[in-house]
Amino acid sequence: MTAVVPETATPLVRLTDAGKNYGNIIALRGVTLEVSGGEVTCVLGDNGAGKSTLIKIIAGLHEHTSGSYEVEGEAVHFSSPREALDHGIATVYQDLAVVPLMPVWRNFFLGNEVRKGLRMDIGFMRETTKKELLDMGIDLRDVDQPIGTLSGGERQCVAISRAVYFGAKVLILDEPTAALGVKQSGVVLRYILQARERGLGVIFITHNPHHAYPVGDRFLLLKRGQSIGYYRKSEISRDELTALMAGGAELEELSHELESAGGASADAAKILGEEVHDLGIDRVSTKEAP
Repeated sequence: MTAVVPETATPLVRLTDAGKNYGNIIALRGVTLEVSGGEVTCVLGDNGAGKSTLIKIIAGLHEHTSGSYEVEGEAVHFSSPREALDHGIATVYQDLAVVPLMPVWRNFFLGNEVRKGLRMDIGFMRETTKKELLDMGIDLRDVDQPIGTLSGGERQCVAISRAVYFGAKVLILDEPTAALGVKQSGVVLRYILQARERGLGVIFITHNPHHAYPVGDRFLLLKRGQSIGYYRKSEISRDELTALMAGGAELEELSHELESAGGASADAAKILGEEVHDLGIDRVSTKEAP
């Protein structure tokens, strides 16, 4: 069921059989990925799946050691995040790189301050920040308030808006909903869709298929540094995506182990069995007939 993506316009980012070795350690291998303008590509996997390594390659932190990496059809070997940013690739990490006690406008222009002569043009930066946030649907009464007073979802959206303003064509979002509640996660997902509507290519890194499926156009699943599937949305259902992420075979095996232990473990096994059933995975008993 691996997706076959038809050739149309040149993708903003294309990885072909990309891999990364650290000495004898293979962190990533054989990963193919495309990111086009106006699309959201979701990269899913549990801890240790290779998501962070993939981010570092695309963002310019690490060079790939095998395969190819192209930006708008041009082969690249970035040696720093600044090079990637110069090509329009911006990354919003979980820690957001904000200063909590500084005003929203100051964080928006952090490292890119606008000056009028020898002084910062505070009026311009305030007005620009408010306008750009409004364009993303964030209506702040006061951009002078410390960014630390905003909710987690709002801080994520400020970081997204900042990346868009400074010329991002491809936006990499590193687990933006991982530490957020249901309502705030919904806020961030809405702004991901707004970024897509503005023509950006979005790479959404997550371990939650329930967050990925509503906004995603393509899905890359990673496990232990390798791709276990690359699909268009039309080629995979939410339940199938969840089953691949959850590891139906592993859940089934654990369920049988708990059943054999008996007692309270049997209750846990029953719950797991129901989860396996909910994922659409047929249970096959391994017990011998009496």
